[in-house]
Amino acid sequence: MKDFNYSDEKFADLQMLRYKLNGYEELSLQQKKYIFYLSKASLCGRDITTDQFGKFNLLIRKTLEAIYSNFKGNRESHDFKSLAIYLKRVWFSNGIYHHYGCEKFKPGFSKHFFLDALKSIKAELLPTNKGETADDLYKRLEDIIFNPATLSKRVNKDAGADIIKTSACNYYEGLTQKEVEDFYKKKKIPNDMTPPSYGLNSKLIKDQDGIREELWTTAGMYAPALKEITKWLSKAAEFAENSQQKDIIGLLIRYYETGDLHLFDQFSIEWLKEQAGTVDFINGFIEVYGDPLGIKASWEGFVSYKDKESTKRAKTISENAQWFEDHSPVDPRFKKSKVKGVTANVVCAAMLGGDEYPSSAIGINLPNADWIRAQHGSKSVTISNLTEAYEKAAEGNGFKEEFVIDEPTRLLIKKYGSICDNLHTDLHECLGHGSGQLLPGIHSDALKSYGNAIEEARADLFGLYFIADNKMVELNLVDNSEAYKSQYYTYMMNGLMTQLTRIKQGEQIEEAHMRNRSLIAHWVYEKSDGAVELVKREGKTYLKINDYPALRQLFAELLAEIQRIKSEGDYETAKRMIEKYAITVDPKLHEEILRRYKQLDIAPYKGFINPWLKPVYKGNEIVNIDVDYTESYEHQMLRYSSEYGFL
Repeated sequence: MKDFNYSDEKFADLQMLRYKLNGYEELSLQQKKYIFYLSKASLCGRDITTDQFGKFNLLIRKTLEAIYSNFKGNRESHDFKSLAIYLKRVWFSNGIYHHYGCEKFKPGFSKHFFLDALKSIKAELLPTNKGETADDLYKRLEDIIFNPATLSKRVNKDAGADIIKTSACNYYEGLTQKEVEDFYKKKKIPNDMTPPSYGLNSKLIKDQDGIREELWTTAGMYAPALKEITKWLSKAAEFAENSQQKDIIGLLIRYYETGDLHLFDQFSIEWLKEQAGTVDFINGFIEVYGDPLGIKASWEGFVSYKDKESTKRAKTISENAQWFEDHSPVDPRFKKSKVKGVTANVVCAAMLGGDEYPSSAIGINLPNADWIRAQHGSKSVTISNLTEAYEKAAEGNGFKEEFVIDEPTRLLIKKYGSICDNLHTDLHECLGHGSGQLLPGIHSDALKSYGNAIEEARADLFGLYFIADNKMVELNLVDNSEAYKSQYYTYMMNGLMTQLTRIKQGEQIEEAHMRNRSLIAHWVYEKSDGAVELVKREGKTYLKINDYPALRQLFAELLAEIQRIKSEGDYETAKRMIEKYAITVDPKLHEEILRRYKQLDIAPYKGFINPWLKPVYKGNEIVNIDVDYTESYEHQMLRYSSEYGFL
C-alpha cells in the first residue's frame, strides 16, 4: 500500500477521499468476519437516512439514478453533466439538501431536459406508481426540484420562525413547533432520574385522528431496511469476540423489533461495558442534529477496530478524567464529584454508513443521554485513519501559506498542528462531552434548537482550556509546553475566518459545529482587549495572536458560562449568545475569504469512499475477507442503491 492514493474525484464543493484499513491484515479471520457482517448491517440503513432527510429524497434519487444509468442521449451535454453532478451531490448528502448548510441544491439542468429524459426511459425502469406515466412523475417532482421556495431548507433554526413548519426534514408531518413541544413535554415524568430519549426513534404525525408516533421498527416504519439490519446483526453475533458483544447485539435487535427506548438505554449501558474486544460498532438512531428541536435521531452505522498504538494517548487522557473534572474552571455545582466509566480509544474506521457516510465525524462520544453519562460513563473514539486521510489529502495545497500570518506560525503549526488537532479531538470527545452535570430537574432538551451548538461549544472549550495545561507535558502527550499555540491559532483562524469557505456569499451560519466555533472565536475576539487581532497585510486579512495565555483565560471564562447555561437549562442566555456571536457573517470579510480560497482550488468539504470488503471462498467456506480500494464513487453509490435499496 505504499502508493495508496487518498484523494479521489472532485465535484461541486466536494472532494472524495479514500481511507486505508491500517493493521487490518493483523486481525484474525473471526474478527474480519465480525467486521464484514457488521459492515453489511451498517450499509442496510442507507435508505432510512435518506428518507429522514427529506420526504421526497428517495424518489428523487431513484429517478435520477434511472436517468443516469439508462439515458441514451448526449451524455456530454451541459444538461446531462449538470444532472450527473446534482445526483452525485444527492448521493453525498443523502438527499437534495446540503449536508452542512441544509439549503436545497439548485439544479443546473433545465426542466425541459428533465422531462424529456424521463420520457426517454422505459417506464419499468422509473420509480413510478402503478399506472403513472413519466409526465405524472415529472409533475410530482417539478416543484420540489426546481422551485427554490418549496421545502427550501432541511433544518431551519431561524429565530422567530416556526422551525418545525419551515424545516423539510421528514420527522414531522402536519404539526407546528408548539404542538411538538407540548406533545413531548406531556411525556416527561416529574423527577424521573432515568428518562428515555422520548421521540428519538419515531416520526410524529398529525392527521384527522390526532397526533401519533410512527415508530421505526421491524414491524413499523422502515421495516424492510430494519429487518435487513437485524438479519446481518444476527449473523455478526456468530463471530463476536466475546459474550458481551453477543449480548449487546441481542439487545439492539430487540430494540429494533419493539421500538422500546428503555431497551435502547439498556443496550447503551451494556455497550459501555464492552471494552475487551478489538472490534466495535455503532448502529442505530443516534444523533439529533438533523431535527431542529434536537429530539429525533438520524440513522447511522459505523464499524471500527482499535488502533492499539494510538489508543495509548486516549487511554492516558481517560485514566486522568477525574483530575480534569476537578481542575475544570467551572462552578463546583456543575462538576461531577465522581467521574464514572470514561473510556477512550483511537480506532480505525472499517465501514461508514447512514449519517456517517460519505461525510463522517473524526471523533465520537456516546451515549448521548445525560443520565447514562452521569451514572455509567461514556465511550469515546478518535478515528485515526480518517484523520490520516484528511492530512494526506491536504499536503501541499497552499492553504497555510495563504491564510496563516507568518512563517514562524506556519512552522509551529507544521510541527505541532497534527498532534494538537488529535489531542484536542481526544479532549473534546473523551472528556468534554462527558464532563459536568445538569442540575436536578433540568432536562437535556431545555435549550431546544440552541442545545446542539451549546453542547459542541462546551466540549470544544474543555479541550481548548486543557490543551494548554502543563498536564499535557506531564502526561507525555506533547513534548513542548508551547505546542498548544498551534491549536489556538488554527482554531481562532477557523472560527473567525476560514470556516467561511463553507458558506455561500450572502448566507449565514446554520450548522451546529460551525456555530459553535463562531461563537467561541467571536466571543473571545470581542473580549480579548488586543490579545487577538485581525490585521491587514497587502490587502489581505490575517489573524494575529499577541497573548496566548490571555486566550486561555478567556476560554476558561467562556467554558464556565457555557457550562452554567447547560447545567441550569438557561434557554434565554443560550439564545442570546448564539444569535449574537454564532450566526452573523461579515459580508466584506466573507467575500475576501472566498476569493482567496477559490484561487487554491480546494474543495471545502470532503467525504469518503468506503473500501469494498470481499469474502474469499474455499468451497463454501470463507477463508478471508479481502479489502478492495479501487471502487469508484459512482460505482459504489449505484451498487449500494442496488444491493441496499430496501425502501
